[in-house]
Amino acid sequence: MKPLPPATEALVIRTDVSDDAAWIAIQRTIQKPVGEEGFLAYVHFVDDRAYDGASPDDLLPLLVEGRPRRYFAIIADRMTMIAPDHPLLILDAGEEPGRTFRAIPTAIQSIENNLSLANMDFHEFADSVDADGIFRDFH
Repeated sequence: MKPLPPATEALVIRTDVSDDAAWIAIQRTIQKPVGEEGFLAYVHFVDDRAYDGASPDDLLPLLVEGRPRRYFAIIADRMTMIAPDHPLLILDAGEEPGRTFRAIPTAIQSIENNLSLANMDFHEFADSVDADGIFRDFH
């Protein structure tokens, strides 16, 4: 599989190219500031057909073995594109490689900021999902 781009920001990797309108809406939501303090997500969007259909198992070695080494990735997969609230798949490549959880696009700012700065650990988000398995916010 094609190596991931060498961006310094967290990656949002599109692995389902079935709905361009949904993808654009997801990108816009992730780029908006959230909260009273206007937190931004520092991400690099990867929109390359080479990753169409890629699974977390396909991407994990690219994260771990690539340069720079990555400790997590945000994936826009088929579920992201078809579900009404567009929950993205967050893939751990550090603490528990291969562990995943889903998060709505407006939660990406908090997840990216805290994981990138090591303010919080992956499991703190993964263990805080709602009954439907999606992280929306801490309760």
